[in-house]
Amino acid sequence: QVQLVESGGGLVQPGGSLRLSCAASGLTFSSYAMGWFRQAPGKEREFVATISYSGGTTYYADSVKGRFTISRDNAKNTVYLRIDNLKPEDTAVYYCAACYGYHSSWYSSIVGDYRYWGHGTQVTVSS
Repeated sequence: QVQLVESGGGLVQPGGSLRLSCAASGLTFSSYAMGWFRQAPGKEREFVATISYSGGTTYYADSVKGRFTISRDNAKNTVYLRIDNLKPEDTAVYYCAACYGYHSSWYSSIVGDYRYWGHGTQVTVSS
């Protein structure tokens, strides 16, 4: 059974930083591209960042470029999302997701491409 478990969310002041983690089990992690998505109240789930299974290719939503960094440790079956200079508009539930990687630099920003999803971790940015 595939499980993706996010952690690291919380309440942070504007300008602060967080590192989210997503621990995967039940799948060959090194064969899957990983993505982070977020969903704010009343809004659709949106793409944030993705990383190829090799870790060599990353891609970000324009709204987070320069502040968000995705990385992975295939030895630990874990993907990370570091968020710097947090803004109130970053408030959302953050989800990690896995999709099969067709080659070492493949990734996707499309929700429908991701087969497995975690339950999410809440990030709240407020003073």
